[in-house]
Amino acid sequence: MKFTSCSSSSELMFPSFEGLQCTNLNAVISKHILKVKKNNVKVSNCYAKRLFISSHLMPGHLEGLHTGKKQLEDAGQKLEFVRTLLIDNYDSYTYNIYQELSIINGLPPVVVHNDDLGWKEVCHYLYEENAFDNIVISPGPGSPACSADIGICLQLLLECRDIPILGVCLGHQVLHALGYVHGARVVHASEPIHGRLSEIEHNGCRLFHNIPSGKNSGFKVVRYHSLVVDAESLPNELIPIAWTSSSDLLSYLETQKSDIVLEAYESQKGQKSSFDSFSSKLKNGTSWPSRHTERMGNSKVLMGIMHSTRPHYGLQFHPESIGTSFGRQIFKNFREMTQDYWLRSRSSVVSERKARHAGLPFRGIPKRKQLVNDVDARKSFGMLNLLNLSVPSSGFTFLKLKWRKFNHLASEVGGARNIFCKLFGDHKAENTFWLDSSSTEKRARFSFMGGKGGSLWKQVTFKLSHERRGGNLLIEDGQGCIRSIFLEDGFLDFLNKELLSLRYEEKDYEGLPFDFHGGYVGYIGYNLKVECGMASNHHKSSTPDACFFFADNLIVIDHHYDDVYIMSLHEGQTATTQWLDDTEQKLLGLKASAAKKFKVESPQPVTHSPSKAGFFAEKSREQYMKDVEKCLKLIKDGESYELCLTTQIRKRIGQIDYLGLYLNLREKNPAPYAAWLNFSKENLCICCSSPERFLQLDGNGILEAKPIKGTIARGLTKEEDEHLKLQLQYSEKDQAENLMIVDLLRNDLGRVCEPGSIHVPCLMDVESYATVHTMVSTIRGKKQSKMSPVDCVRAAFPGGSMTGAPKLRSMELLDSIENSSRGIYSGSIGFFSYNQTFDLNIVIRTIVIHEGEASVGGGGAIVALSNPESEYEEMILKTRAPVNTVLEFQKESVSNQVK
Repeated sequence: MKFTSCSSSSELMFPSFEGLQCTNLNAVISKHILKVKKNNVKVSNCYAKRLFISSHLMPGHLEGLHTGKKQLEDAGQKLEFVRTLLIDNYDSYTYNIYQELSIINGLPPVVVHNDDLGWKEVCHYLYEENAFDNIVISPGPGSPACSADIGICLQLLLECRDIPILGVCLGHQVLHALGYVHGARVVHASEPIHGRLSEIEHNGCRLFHNIPSGKNSGFKVVRYHSLVVDAESLPNELIPIAWTSSSDLLSYLETQKSDIVLEAYESQKGQKSSFDSFSSKLKNGTSWPSRHTERMGNSKVLMGIMHSTRPHYGLQFHPESIGTSFGRQIFKNFREMTQDYWLRSRSSVVSERKARHAGLPFRGIPKRKQLVNDVDARKSFGMLNLLNLSVPSSGFTFLKLKWRKFNHLASEVGGARNIFCKLFGDHKAENTFWLDSSSTEKRARFSFMGGKGGSLWKQVTFKLSHERRGGNLLIEDGQGCIRSIFLEDGFLDFLNKELLSLRYEEKDYEGLPFDFHGGYVGYIGYNLKVECGMASNHHKSSTPDACFFFADNLIVIDHHYDDVYIMSLHEGQTATTQWLDDTEQKLLGLKASAAKKFKVESPQPVTHSPSKAGFFAEKSREQYMKDVEKCLKLIKDGESYELCLTTQIRKRIGQIDYLGLYLNLREKNPAPYAAWLNFSKENLCICCSSPERFLQLDGNGILEAKPIKGTIARGLTKEEDEHLKLQLQYSEKDQAENLMIVDLLRNDLGRVCEPGSIHVPCLMDVESYATVHTMVSTIRGKKQSKMSPVDCVRAAFPGGSMTGAPKLRSMELLDSIENSSRGIYSGSIGFFSYNQTFDLNIVIRTIVIHEGEASVGGGGAIVALSNPESEYEEMILKTRAPVNTVLEFQKESVSNQVK
């Protein structure tokens, strides 16, 4: 059963703005002053919060500010485009708003965090430079009563009485802040509402122009909040403008059962009304009864307010969500209201704004260096440094690719399993990789495998330092020579430089139907979140934080056409064919039967829980359920609206046949993003049967994420299985989980994709695997041309399905609840190809074997609808396939030894 969400179409594509297009989505600036030297930026370190500044404040992109200042001075004309200051309250939906405003305004907004600009800086840009026409305040975790949560937002609402402001929802959204700053009470909602929908009524004010109202009108919105403004406590200057039409809550799929035709509404659209005329009616008492709550009713929840004399508006819901109808119309209305406001006010208000703040120091139009030094910013190590500010110090490497294709050969030689075992299975398959699409039906078409041996082969192993920022990198070449480097800027910076240093000719891989042609293969551990925005790690990983092979020789299997490709990379213009010749002979000499020692027995019935199977759980059933309760309290208090809680179970297994173990796992639990990695020098093997793609960048520059949220066990009979599948499809809790993560991934891609290009072709599909059904969505977008592959990973790692949202706050909370590092679990396995493409999974359903100990991670998303006991059972379900594989393979090994 499929439901398609058309969040983007040709009519929504972002227009071209010469001179305003991003060199970058945003610049990440440290809270210690940046030192700018020509093309290089050096940043002093402080583990703290961040500042993002959008592209048109970068060098060569100041035209927007200059033009905007000029257009403000042209009396009698509407603004050609609207310049928005977007305040980011450290939320995971801010860049969904950014994308919408970029399309609607005709200009990307400037994005700053709520604690990175002082009041004088804000006044300077608002009143001296007239740099912005309106302000939008993002969602964010916490409460408006907490200064660390709300930052400068309260002061903006108090002081900027002559600038249009729109606030969008979450724990301390501007509806709350606007109410709070004017004396209304912010209280806990009767229940937290996250990822669920309500029908909305409104009073017809300008913000809701061309939007229907009331039950069955088609105006349904997504809500993410735990707090509400008490409507009884609203002061006279705050006017309710929207509220829920009833106490009923809807799941997303309930709203898709039928398309509501709005012909009657369309035929009765009224004329636009201005802010002034609307507010004058309010003052005269013609629009509302004396008590605002009389019209709302006791069971209805306040969804929007406005100030009676200021152009300030606050919404309780999320207009930018994929599930909200008419969200774009709200942003369009706010743009038009801003244009009309400045058209009426230009001659009087602008001069008043300048006069009122004439005492502030004038600094002129900010150039990049000036702006950087004005903002006393600090950098959390490894922030989303999306600017490629440095070139590889080692120069460039020119690569030449040679390849051969063998039509319909795979099945003739025993398939992927036999090819790997015969060509790479000797010597315990040391230093080998296998990106294994062992479940190929319509989901994954290619498998990639290889080992040590080429002239360019190397292994890079990275471990974070816990005394200082950065970490130590070991590089081993094909001859066994090892060198050590300390990377102050971290592993992802190193990987970025490495990939940017590679040069090649596109004609070398013309005709190949896949994107991996050689390059880095390995994993990124969960703790590398400190290189993607997280301030610090609470726990140290026992395994390396990243480990990759540079694969110069590899075999590719096309499961759709049964073809086999062999590929070899060399440095320079000439390329030898020795490896290709040897490998061709080996392939053609293979027999279809697999080696006896790799024979896989039929799966045994599941009879043991992990504890009875000899696995040691980090947390008991009781402790895990208590942790779920902690998460639920944090959600109720508005600190997060989804927390992906995890734990791990461990077992000593000694020196068994690790490849045989993986072959059993792939047989029992085939998956499209499965993988085998053996880093023998690290005494580390990874047996992965992941069904989830984290992020892919293909050769056309399209980014794709496929998050999984929602899992249920398969049934024992066909009827029971179909019933369970439908149960998952229509589960309100699982739909809420999935919707929240879809919005989060849209945000993450929004940092690096062209505005207007992000869309959701598949929303809440159910996919079936050997042991479980899962709910999967697909998000795609077009990468900005100046963003590197590593920039894209930084913008989205770790995968939102393993963190929750808002991502940074949720990871901080989870670090305090979980009692050990996740290590490789929750990270990503995959490749970075030399041709600037990549494909990475989410490390779940995985056995990590390190120094003789097997560990299996599991968990689930905790939302307001979660039940502690059910969450524990879901965690156990997700570990079942790997755990049973270990148990059954150990039994089989013992039995073979006895024989």
